[in-house]
Amino acid sequence: MTGILNTINDFINSMIAYLGVAGPIMGCILIILESILPILPLCVFITLNCMTFGYVAGYIISWIFTCLGCLLSFTIIEKGFKNWFDRKIRSMKGANKIMKVVEKCNVSELAMIVAVPFTPAFLVNIAAGLSKMDVKKFMVGICIGKLFMVYFWAFIGTNLIQSLTNPIIIVKVIFMLIIAYILSKIVTKKFNL
Repeated sequence: MTGILNTINDFINSMIAYLGVAGPIMGCILIILESILPILPLCVFITLNCMTFGYVAGYIISWIFTCLGCLLSFTIIEKGFKNWFDRKIRSMKGANKIMKVVEKCNVSELAMIVAVPFTPAFLVNIAAGLSKMDVKKFMVGICIGKLFMVYFWAFIGTNLIQSLTNPIIIVKVIFMLIIAYILSKIVTKKFNL
């Protein structure tokens, strides 16, 4: 198992050496793009940042750029595509429901929704951009909620790799995933998402 962990570390180090200064910049850009393109795996980017920059610096970088990505997504929707998206999304039952919930949210409720790792943050960004939500309220809720969400994915990602050498960690990771899933179900039920 130590060989696998060393191989992963060697791969990451060789990618950092190969990419040079572009590596950290690429990691930050990918995190921003994930807020716009939800098919990108945020948990992978957060894990790589934590492994590249160290846990604390990787966490802070991931949090900052995740929040910037949400702001960019919100602004693009609000300023550039509101009319077009409004026509397309208002007809979708699930998205319309999320939009109504987000419109009624106060800062603490928005933070709670965003903090749950399995919440579709992309849809929250769109719903907030389409609603009459104030950008300050949106950003305060996002910044608070993303503190917990980024921590969750950083913990899961770095510990999942470490679990290759210590099987007890995999039990902790599975436990956290189960708790996060249960919390997401509770939040979904509470807000009728």
